[in-house]
Amino acid sequence: MRELSVLTFVTLDGVMQGPSSPDEDPSNGFTRGGWAADYWPEVMEQVMREAMAEPYSILFGRRTYEIFAAHWPNVDGSNPVANILNHATKYVATNSLAQLQWENSIAIRGDIQSEVMRLKTESGPLIQIHGSRELIQTLLAADLIDEFRLWTFPVVLGCGKRLFGLDAPPRSLKLKKNEVCSNGTIMSIYRRS
Repeated sequence: MRELSVLTFVTLDGVMQGPSSPDEDPSNGFTRGGWAADYWPEVMEQVMREAMAEPYSILFGRRTYEIFAAHWPNVDGSNPVANILNHATKYVATNSLAQLQWENSIAIRGDIQSEVMRLKTESGPLIQIHGSRELIQTLLAADLIDEFRLWTFPVVLGCGKRLFGLDAPPRSLKLKKNEVCSNGTIMSIYRRS
């Protein structure tokens, strides 16, 4: 049985929208993208060590997949993040993309909750969701997420898409590990209790 983990970056007020660049996700008029960029060097070293060191498959929502697929296949393979992402099996929750161009990409269609339950019953490595807020909300509602790997940045935005919305189902989590970067970013790994 495979486990499902979320890897995401959030602000102190829970926003996960557009951490990398101003144009990453301007949906709903969001103009505060790129809020994590100044923190990347130390944070990405920690992400590589804590969340990307072991083999894993990736589960993407369609929009996040399109953002990643437009960038990472074009990055030199000597980049460790590009090497991991490009070679990983990528499952994409989509009913609209006819073809997936990024190598090792597999579309999952129809009832996403059922399809993810099926993936979890197969043998294989951890399945890790990168970004993909809407997909996370769908999987939270079905109680399919086993672990949250969160990097909380010392930033408050006041607006934007939040990891846990007002309709998030109540649940308790157990802190498995945490570590603070010298730049104030906090890594917290939580498991279902």
